Amino acid sequence: MKTYQGSEIRNVAVSGHAHSGKTTLIAALLHAAKMTPAQGRVHDGSAVTAYDEEEVARKTTMQNAVAFAEWQGVKINFVDTPGFHMFCHEARAALLPVESAVIVVNAQNGIEAVTERVWKYAEEANVPRIVVINQMDHPKAGGGGGLSALIDDLHERWGRNCVPVQLPISDANGFQGVVDLVTMEAFYYTPNGDGRGKITGEIPASLAHTAKAAHEALVELVAEGKDELMEEYFAEGTIPEQHLITALHEAIREDRIFPVLFASGETNVATDHLLDFLKVYAPAPIERAPLAVRTPAFAATASANGSAATDAQDASTATRAISDSGPAALFVFKTMTDPFAGRISFFKVISGCIKNDAAFENYTRRGQEKFSHLSVMQGRKAVEVAELHAGDIGAIAKLRDTLTGDTLGAKGGDILVDLHPMPEPAMTYAIEPKSRADEDKLAPAIHKLMEEDLLIRFFRDPMTNEFLIGGAGQPHIEAIVSRLKKRYHAEVTLKAPKVPYREGIRAKAEGHGRHKKQSGGHGQFGDCKIRLEPLPRGAGFEFASEVFGGAIPRNFIPAIEKGIVETAARGYLAGYPVVDFKAVVYDGSYHDVDSNEMSFKMAGRLAFKKCMETAKPCLLEPVMKVEIEAPDEFAGTLMGDLNGRRGRVQGMESKGKTTVINAEVPMAEMLTYGTQLTSMTQGKGSYRMEMDHYDIVPQLVADKILANAKRPVDEEEE
Repeated sequence: MKTYQGSEIRNVAVSGHAHSGKTTLIAALLHAAKMTPAQGRVHDGSAVTAYDEEEVARKTTMQNAVAFAEWQGVKINFVDTPGFHMFCHEARAALLPVESAVIVVNAQNGIEAVTERVWKYAEEANVPRIVVINQMDHPKAGGGGGLSALIDDLHERWGRNCVPVQLPISDANGFQGVVDLVTMEAFYYTPNGDGRGKITGEIPASLAHTAKAAHEALVELVAEGKDELMEEYFAEGTIPEQHLITALHEAIREDRIFPVLFASGETNVATDHLLDFLKVYAPAPIERAPLAVRTPAFAATASANGSAATDAQDASTATRAISDSGPAALFVFKTMTDPFAGRISFFKVISGCIKNDAAFENYTRRGQEKFSHLSVMQGRKAVEVAELHAGDIGAIAKLRDTLTGDTLGAKGGDILVDLHPMPEPAMTYAIEPKSRADEDKLAPAIHKLMEEDLLIRFFRDPMTNEFLIGGAGQPHIEAIVSRLKKRYHAEVTLKAPKVPYREGIRAKAEGHGRHKKQSGGHGQFGDCKIRLEPLPRGAGFEFASEVFGGAIPRNFIPAIEKGIVETAARGYLAGYPVVDFKAVVYDGSYHDVDSNEMSFKMAGRLAFKKCMETAKPCLLEPVMKVEIEAPDEFAGTLMGDLNGRRGRVQGMESKGKTTVINAEVPMAEMLTYGTQLTSMTQGKGSYRMEMDHYDIVPQLVADKILANAKRPVDEEEE
């Protein structure tokens, strides 16, 4: 395979809402570039970037995948990203190793929830965006309002800088080609062909007037950014083609213009023109602004004990230009586990040239790694290369200690590249191995999956001793369980996640606790009176002493507090911790010989239980702050569903054709919401939620919970 310099490379993330045709479009681009003998299809599992067993089974992308096309002297690296809202963290992570993003918009549905979200991610990362209206072959392309309505929506959402650089050519037989508004040429295609178009030069008469107006609008918008272009535009009434090409490239690189193109991945129409566009207009890695890095001051012992990088206090911010002239450096942005090749690390070369059999230092973990069998990935297939230059994306198998997020390079050139932070899991399930053999396989298997997916959490609940697994939602966790079975032969049972209820009090109460035991010799005696007072939600626990005159020696007061805290942790109504209350010890008595810390701790326990009898105890449940995005037509259905879930709608906001609903909903009502939201919105809705506060459970609901709960063990039974 040819070696490509930084100026000959284009790194592109392909992002958009689920079912907008991203994976199919990449398959068509690869076929048009003659990288594959036939066009891959998602429905039969032959698409190059949809190779994971779960993705093939579910027919949806769940993790980033990499492929490349060699096209007219340049190498275009594609990163295929998920469009399902639960896996948006993958789409965000894909923006770090690329210099531009192709935002794929479904021609039928227009801008959808995840399309909006990935646009924001690219905007935050300062990544140039190229909009591709895909599925132009669909009979309802334009969403019923025509393409002009779709372009108007783009302008409304993302500004007038979204400007078409093509016009689609459609007739009674469907989508036939495009008009290039820069060169003013028409390109015609054979649907379901090889993706190679024929230049006719003549624009169809029905589009001639529209194309001329669109060309003038494009030229005017490009000229707005540069004084010399404005002068040329006013002097000649236009901009020469070669000047326009250069100026458009600069405008895209500087985020001043977001070009809009049209294609059909399914029928492979206008894909070669998209490849041409990426070659000419997408920024090369060497045109990218220097990458933000950290230069850590590692502790002297770090290398000896193999610890990871030091914290931010021991690091200073710097930049590293993407250039061959700098010292060799790279960062790992993805890890994949292959049953034959083992762990495969995907990396972006920051600087220098990476060659086979070179030894590199892992700056993050302070270890040494040797690179052998350097490769570039075509989906799951590894294509070996001799070297990779700055800006390129490659892969290496069987590195000893390297994981996602690590930075490696030549010894002495210490830098660190920070990945985008992962969101917290939205859902947690308890998992139970089906057999002892499965239990032995479980932990190693899950840790391998955690190397691939940084959002997975796996831990043991200290209160229940259950194994818990956290993920983005129910489909995510089900996919994890399926991979455990298929890849590692570890079978587990998923249990309904436990809601972390709490208990509280609604009234002041006083209680007297006396612990007295005599069994020959020194006895046990502790006597205290306490008062409980409710505190605002989220206030936690407070303790105070109002004992005067030495009724209780000061050294026994902490023992009373300890007894109250321990008993509160065991719960009163149903075994859930009691929170948000203040305990005040105000009186008591002691014995010179028989009193000790244990006696007063027991007295504190008894006094707390006595108080709880009259403090109006109640059950508290976690309430989540939920943000739901869905097309306008589903707003009424979603509002009714939220009301049925005991939700409180806090507000609604309209963004184009999308409605954003903000609400507060009890966690217990949201455990299966992801699946039901997909059903209610035909897969077009998405949601995010985070813990907000605890609130009192309504009595009817509380009665059902208490009926199934296990009451705390009485003191006498301990």
